[in-house]
Amino acid sequence: MHDERDIGGTLVRYTLACDRRDWALFEQVFVPDVRFCYDGEHWLQGRDKLVRMIRHFLEHCGPSQHLLGNTRIQVAGDEAETACYVRAAHAGSGERAAQVYEVWGEYCDQLVRTPEGWRIRERRLLVSHETGSRDIMLPVA
Repeated sequence: MHDERDIGGTLVRYTLACDRRDWALFEQVFVPDVRFCYDGEHWLQGRDKLVRMIRHFLEHCGPSQHLLGNTRIQVAGDEAETACYVRAAHAGSGERAAQVYEVWGEYCDQLVRTPEGWRIRERRLLVSHETGSRDIMLPVA
């Protein structure tokens, strides 16, 4: 039960890091050599690269809210697999303030127990629906 609670805390820290723009908090979410795949197409390796990508998009939009639900956790010793639904809403800013971009999907994660706690070593985001425009997360031309 403690492992499941602690793993859930790691998942929540991800959403807080995104929505609060707390880039340092990602150190408590991902291992340094994390692998990340967005919708089965684009793989990145390395926490620094992943945080740079997330930061690039989130710094150009207004507020965001990443909600997790229907979380499933399987622990096997010092490794775990999780899957949870995500609904991530992003508001525009400035001249794009009236626009939104929202994605519905599922995070499928592999985690490992480290001396500092549970960390994600691989994350796949499987997108099931998008609405609005991703453009609100890009610099204004």
